[in-house]
Amino acid sequence: MQQNKNITKTALVLGGGGFIGGHLAKRLKEEGFWVRVVDIKQQHEYWNHNDICHDYVCGDLRDPKLVEAVFRLEITNNYPTQYSFYKQPFTDTISFDEVYQLAADMGGAGYIFTGENDANVMHNSALINLNVTHEASKQSVKRIFYSSSACMYPEHNQLDPNNPNCEEASAYPANPDSEYGWEKLFSERLFLAFNRNYGLDVRVARFHNIFGPQGTWSGGKEKAPAAMCRKVAATSIDDSIEVWGDGQQTRSFLYIDDCVESMLRFMRQDQFLGPVNIGSEEMVTINQLAEIAIKIANKKAYIKNIDGKEFIQKYGFNCPIGVRGRNSDNKLFKEKMKWEPTQPLYDGMKKTYDWINKQVNKI
Repeated sequence: MQQNKNITKTALVLGGGGFIGGHLAKRLKEEGFWVRVVDIKQQHEYWNHNDICHDYVCGDLRDPKLVEAVFRLEITNNYPTQYSFYKQPFTDTISFDEVYQLAADMGGAGYIFTGENDANVMHNSALINLNVTHEASKQSVKRIFYSSSACMYPEHNQLDPNNPNCEEASAYPANPDSEYGWEKLFSERLFLAFNRNYGLDVRVARFHNIFGPQGTWSGGKEKAPAAMCRKVAATSIDDSIEVWGDGQQTRSFLYIDDCVESMLRFMRQDQFLGPVNIGSEEMVTINQLAEIAIKIANKKAYIKNIDGKEFIQKYGFNCPIGVRGRNSDNKLFKEKMKWEPTQPLYDGMKKTYDWINKQVNKI
């Protein structure tokens, strides 16, 4: 490992082999951080490890011993060393300056809302967060970011597609529409409890549909923007693309660069722990999202909505569409950060489509 004596800060990115984690780790390394990434995947699917980190650890964060080891930052000649499963006792260690907990068992609507993965989603993610909060507190990390989700907001506040309520204060009385959302809500409380009881310096943010290139775009765990881009890229110039449900359900989508910038601004201020939304307020219907992808591709494809019995006959389960409406409420973020995301949805979709189109044409 090449040593850079200009490195002054260290960062640990848990789930850094994923979409948001990869972009975040790359940004941190570019800023001059010494970066360790931990993920259950052997390698990042789209990033070269040298581009995003100094140390990539393939490991299962459900294992408390593994979590203990990756949080421990050994130093040699005042420089961080690569991960090793050292035996106790430990000497010559320092605490990470910034820890980002992004690791979770998650996916798109086809994974989260069918009900078939509920036990795994709750068990795996909760176990990771129990291990992480315990070890972060024990090893006195300087600050830790937890990525919650807009899925923790009550279903009854998101029934009107034209006027959903996702203000931070609306979280209670709690009633998420998925077990994924319930686990996120539990883990928010877990991180904040460790702050109250053990002084763990936490930042809790609720992500609203982050998208962009270098992320999952097929296989069932992709989010709606990637799914629409893939479907349009794969279809002939005048064929149909399938949109689940009636397509009138609404969402907002935040481009990955704005997400990373929002995370860092929130993480590096000293007055506010959260929870706070990180998202866009540019709300569209899912049909409109598909139309954006079609326009970018300059195709004459048309939308075919599928729901009800037709969907069940084709896929064998009820159509998983989630809540009717969801849009980030950014008032609190703008108040606290004195900043807001700026990337228009169309511009982000253009970058995402161009990248996914290349992936589709490689197959």
